[in-house]
Amino acid sequence: MQVAALDDPDTLLRRAGPLLLEDEARHNLLLGLLSTIRDAPDVYPEHRFWIAEADGRPVGAALRTPPHNLVLARPRTPAALEALAAAIEDDLPGVTGGRPEADAFAAAWCARKGTRARVRFEQRIYALARVRRPRTTPGRAREANAADRPLVHRWLRAFAREALHEQEPDEEELARTAERRVAGVAGGLLLWERAGEPVSLAGWGGTTPLGVRVGPVYTPPEHRRLGYASALVAELSARRLAAGRRFCFLYTDLGNPTSNRIYTAVGYEPVCDSVQYAFVR
Repeated sequence: MQVAALDDPDTLLRRAGPLLLEDEARHNLLLGLLSTIRDAPDVYPEHRFWIAEADGRPVGAALRTPPHNLVLARPRTPAALEALAAAIEDDLPGVTGGRPEADAFAAAWCARKGTRARVRFEQRIYALARVRRPRTTPGRAREANAADRPLVHRWLRAFAREALHEQEPDEEELARTAERRVAGVAGGLLLWERAGEPVSLAGWGGTTPLGVRVGPVYTPPEHRRLGYASALVAELSARRLAAGRRFCFLYTDLGNPTSNRIYTAVGYEPVCDSVQYAFVR
């Protein structure tokens, strides 16, 4: 088995495509990052790719956009995870991937590096092919615009703290993300508005060959339990399907039963569980 380091997203997709596209939903994050790196290179100017091959066939793949975690594909053989752990020279902060492959890679990495793996949070990947509209909810969806940028920045900060467990989010990165999303670079944002007031936010980005990832989704506490997030995610998903996507994907926090219930109600079906590990000394 050989592991090659690559620097071109199209090369990784060509060589690892048979592996990644066997389960597009499971690999939506990795595939979405590849499309963003290709189509909007300023978003992730630094990136690294790895592919494990045996007898000319792809058996494992991973990518990283520093300073973020390694993102892992499901391997065709456990030996591919050992080979990747041996070949990657980065000082990894952690790994993100489906289970059980992320668990196995974390164990292999920690055994080699003398570190420990700490679960940051556990998630579930969902996919939708047809929207089930929720009950009628007051208000309407509209695309975010430049005037919404301060609001978007504040809500992305709140989302990072609450959903991603980042107590001190990178403010410069949040500002860049808000600017890009409002401008429609590598994705976009919808707001649910009631009586002229935005009450919920949902975004999309990271296209895959057939789908697109939905997120983030955030509703301030004072506007929750009123159906706004359900209505907005349903509307956003319907618009993405109407625009030509066959599927929409999203991640939920397994510790938040409300969000999991909201998404299944509008047609999202579970694909697999996913985990984010941090490597600590």
